[in-house]
Amino acid sequence: MSKIAEYANWDAVAIGEMVRKGEVSPSELLEEAIARTEKVNPKLNAVVLKHYDEARASLNSLPENAPLKGVPFLLKDLYALLKGTITSNGARLTRNARADHDSVLTERFRQAGLVIFGKTNSPEFGLTGTTEPVLYGPTKNPWDETRSSGGSSGGAAAAVAAGVLPAAHASDGGGSIRIPASACGLFGLKPSRGRVPMGPDVGEGWAGMSISHVVSRSVRDSAAILDAICGMAAGSPYDAPPRQNPYLGEVAHPGETLRIGFNALRPNGSKPDADIVAGLEDAAALCASLGHRVEEARPDLDVMAMLRCQTAIIGANVAQLLGAMGEARGRPIQEEEVEPATWRLVESGRALKASDYVAAVHFIHGLGRTMAAFHESYDLYLTPTLGAPPPLLGELAMTREAREFAEALQRVIPYTPIANMTGEPSMSVPLFWNEAGLPIGVMFTAAYGREDLLFRLAGQLEEARSWKGKRPPIHS
Repeated sequence: MSKIAEYANWDAVAIGEMVRKGEVSPSELLEEAIARTEKVNPKLNAVVLKHYDEARASLNSLPENAPLKGVPFLLKDLYALLKGTITSNGARLTRNARADHDSVLTERFRQAGLVIFGKTNSPEFGLTGTTEPVLYGPTKNPWDETRSSGGSSGGAAAAVAAGVLPAAHASDGGGSIRIPASACGLFGLKPSRGRVPMGPDVGEGWAGMSISHVVSRSVRDSAAILDAICGMAAGSPYDAPPRQNPYLGEVAHPGETLRIGFNALRPNGSKPDADIVAGLEDAAALCASLGHRVEEARPDLDVMAMLRCQTAIIGANVAQLLGAMGEARGRPIQEEEVEPATWRLVESGRALKASDYVAAVHFIHGLGRTMAAFHESYDLYLTPTLGAPPPLLGELAMTREAREFAEALQRVIPYTPIANMTGEPSMSVPLFWNEAGLPIGVMFTAAYGREDLLFRLAGQLEEARSWKGKRPPIHS
C-alpha cells in the first residue's frame, strides 16, 4: 500500500531515502505534487509556468544513486534556465524567452535527483521584496490572502508553505530567500558569496550580492541541497572558502557555545514593529536557554552609504541588462515596457559614472571588513528578518509612487541587504508567530564562509522549537 497520503509530512531527505528503498516511486511523488499544485495554485498564484509533461519524461533518466532522487522541485522564474522552457524573469519583455541550454544550477539540481515540474512567480527581474509582477499578478501568502508572500522568491515560499513540495529554488540579492521565508514561516539560508555558481551565462550577480539556494520546511533539506549544488563551476570568477564537512552532518552536530550579538533596531536606528521586537527577544532568550552567550551588540554601519551603493550596483546592472536587450532586438527598451520601479533603476544606472560604480563596489567590500571585525567578538549577529509582519499586498509593489515605494522598503526590509553586500551567509528561522497568526522570522548572520555555524544552530533551534506542525490556512 502506498504511503503517499503522508506526503505533506515528508521533507526532501526523507523522500530521497524512501525512493531508494522502493517505498514510494518518483512517479507517485510527481503526480502528488502536481495534484497539490492544482489544488492551491488558483488561490495563491505561486506556480506560473507548468512543466508537467517535461517532468514526467525526465523520470526515465533520473540518476540512479542521487541523494534526492524523485523529489518534486520547482525552479524560480528568474535567471534559472531549463532547456526548452520559458524563463520570463517576471517581465513582460521576456515573457516568451525560451532557453536553449540549462543553467549550471539546474544541472546540479537534476544531478541531485530533483524532478523539476514548473517555475514559481517572481517580481519583475527580482527587484523588490514582494511578488506582484504585472505579468502574472500577485502571489498571496498562505497564512493570509491579503498579505504578501515576500519576494523575490515569493512564489517558491508560498508553494512550500502550502505543502506542494518540501523545498523549492530561491535566490537572494537583497534578502529574497530570507524575506519570503520569514513571511511564509519557512527556513531560508542565503549562502556565502561564491558558494553556488551562476554560470554559464554570468559569473556573478549584482557584483556578488546575489546568490541562489532554496527555501525549505526543514533545516536538513537546506543543508542537503546546498551540499548538492555548492562549489565552483568552470569559469567561475571566485569561490567561497571550502566547507570542512558536509552541511547535512552539521545540522546534527552538537555544536559549541556561540557568542551571539543581537539588536532589534533597524540600521537607521528606528525601532521596528512591536511584534518584531517580541520575536527577536524570544529568539535571544531561546538561544541563551540552549547555552549560548547572548548579549546586545550592534556594528557601526553607514546606512545612507549602504542605500546609495546598493542602489548604484543594482541600477547599473539593470541599466546594462535592458540596454543589452534593446541592442539584441534592434531598438531601445521604452519606459512603458517595464514597471515603474524598474525604469527608475534604469535611469539611475544610466546617470552613474563608471567611477561611481567602482566606488560602490569598494564600499561593499569595506562593509565586509567591518562585519569581519564584528565577528571577531561575536560568532553570529541576530536581528529581525523583517521590520514588520508580512506586508499587505501592494505595499511593496513596483507600481507604487517612488517615495512611497522607497519608504515602504526601508520600513519592511531594512536588515537583509547587509549580508548581500558583505557576502556573508545569513538565515531566517521561523521561531515566532504573532497573535494574528502571522509568522515572524529572525535572522542570524555568520562570518564569511561559516555556513557550518548557521546549520549547527538551526538544527538546535529546530529541535528545541520545531515549526514542522504549523500549517497555514491555505494548505494542499
